Amino acid sequence: MCCSPRPPLPEPAMDAVPEPAEATAGRVRLALASDIHYAGPREQARGEDADLLQIPNPIQRAALRCWRHRFWMRHPLGNNALLDRFLEQAVQAECTHAIVNGDYAADTASLGLSDEGTWESACLCVHRLRKVFGDRLRLVIGDHELGKLSFFGHYGGLRLVSWERATKGLGLAPVWAWDLGVYRLIAVTSTLVALPMFRRDMLPEERPLWEHLRRVHLEELAAALQPLAPHRRWILFCHDPTALPFLAELPAVRQHLDQVALTVIGHLHSPLILWKSWLLAGMPRVRRLGVSVERMSGALRQAAVWKQFRVRLCPSLAGIQLERGGGWVELELSPAGDRPFGWRVHKLRRESARVHR
Repeated sequence: MCCSPRPPLPEPAMDAVPEPAEATAGRVRLALASDIHYAGPREQARGEDADLLQIPNPIQRAALRCWRHRFWMRHPLGNNALLDRFLEQAVQAECTHAIVNGDYAADTASLGLSDEGTWESACLCVHRLRKVFGDRLRLVIGDHELGKLSFFGHYGGLRLVSWERATKGLGLAPVWAWDLGVYRLIAVTSTLVALPMFRRDMLPEERPLWEHLRRVHLEELAAALQPLAPHRRWILFCHDPTALPFLAELPAVRQHLDQVALTVIGHLHSPLILWKSWLLAGMPRVRRLGVSVERMSGALRQAAVWKQFRVRLCPSLAGIQLERGGGWVELELSPAGDRPFGWRVHKLRRESARVHR
């Protein structure tokens, strides 16, 4: 399956990060970001209300508009400048490594990278990241790379073309392991791990291959954990915490669960959402308020499991509408394991403007 050609890519303004200096060799400083949701020219041209116009029910359309306007994100296509500000700050903070925990494009069609606009946006975003961090960058596959049904389920969904473009076109590894001294950093693709939650999002003819990809994915995760010696610690990168209860059921994960130093999640965009998730842990599944509410309530039903993974949230760059911005995280590790890891959130102030078609 072939990917369409990449669009022309402008050069970012900042220089690449320098090689780690000998004086700081005892510590590794990583820049962590998540949910960048960059919007390229094609997605910008659609306008920020394009998805709302696909909802035929006027009550549902008004409800979602109110949710976005008051709580989630009033101008979702107006935050591109935050990417360059994150990169500039990460260089200034002397971060020599970086991990981005998924969701590179705005994904206005909810079809993942199979949509030409989302593909263009993701290419532009990933190019900027790689230009600055080079081979000291690791990228995680998020749910918006693969697609999912929209809030009320009127459009969108998982597409195998999105998988092909993510893994072959953008070169994103579904599972990867990165050894930094005593730490083994491991990333998973949360949509594959939690695939039973996305049954309605798949095309019937594609479901068998998705299920095969999930089986292979879990085998690769077990193989990544297998060489972990008892004295070592591992840090998990998982975009959507919905996957964590599924991971907790795997023998290979349970065997090493006491060695988890940290699990970095994204997807929730704001610590406020994470706090609400802890508060609502164990709630029953809500089935009558749309696909997204049903999926979120199903995840919250098992949210108590998240604590076993020592979860911390990497916020989105833009945060949510209730806040004035989001941020990124500076994670400092001692490869020798002789000191606790450092976790510092750098705030980014949002100055978004409405995008017109």
